[in-house]
Amino acid sequence: MARSTSGESVLSRIVRLYEAFDPDATSVTVSELARRADLPLATASRLVSALVEHEWLHRDSSRRVQIGVRMWELAARASPTLGLRDAAMPFMEDLHAAVGQHVQLSVRQQHEVLYVERLSAPGSVRIVNRLAGRLPLHASSPGLVLLAHSSAELQETILTGPLPAFTPHTVTDPKVLRAKLSEVRRTGYAFCEGYIDEVSTAVAAPLYASRGHVVAALSVLVPKNESARTTIPAVLAAAHGISRALGNRSSERTCRRVTESSAATTSHGRQQVTL
Repeated sequence: MARSTSGESVLSRIVRLYEAFDPDATSVTVSELARRADLPLATASRLVSALVEHEWLHRDSSRRVQIGVRMWELAARASPTLGLRDAAMPFMEDLHAAVGQHVQLSVRQQHEVLYVERLSAPGSVRIVNRLAGRLPLHASSPGLVLLAHSSAELQETILTGPLPAFTPHTVTDPKVLRAKLSEVRRTGYAFCEGYIDEVSTAVAAPLYASRGHVVAALSVLVPKNESARTTIPAVLAAAHGISRALGNRSSERTCRRVTESSAATTSHGRQQVTL
């Protein structure tokens, strides 16, 4: 593979170009792209022209550069989450109809949670994270679910590393976080009030694959009020349905026990949300 005088391969430079795009910079000039990718302007311009020719990048009428449709097509076609999203979508749609708020599907990417699918509606509670965006594992309900079912090594890495706060409610004390992870494993869900945004509450449950491994998390984002806990049984039921669709059967007894327990704690004078 061709290399620059610095020894860096062409592929490495192309990767840097793509990583220069983010949710706040989806359309940039070549000069800005070169600066973000830390590449010489001439190099960035040459690579952009080649990628535009293959439709991996797109240049609009104002000469600004965007991710190309061809790249999106290839990524969508070969996405490792495609089977997961196909299995989850019918249950996500039912859950969305029941709660009328944001419903999200997430996977773990190293030390972060990546949001791979979302259903929303007009009037839903304010949301901070974006589709295909990431958040730290310790600060979000799906992140806590995924972290609670991750290896002990990863948990210790997160517990001993920086734990940035998004709001005063974000757990940043390692001892409190350790107890929270234990609670998630015991109850079967994560309930997070105001962790990312003080106006919202997030509820998440694990999704199991055929061998009983947690591969993703299903979550809802609802207003932070007294009725937030009424969504727990519906989230657990939908998560169980997705797990069964993924080929898992072992979670049925646990899901039934946790659903009955959570239903008992959310039915004191309040209407439950059911699927």
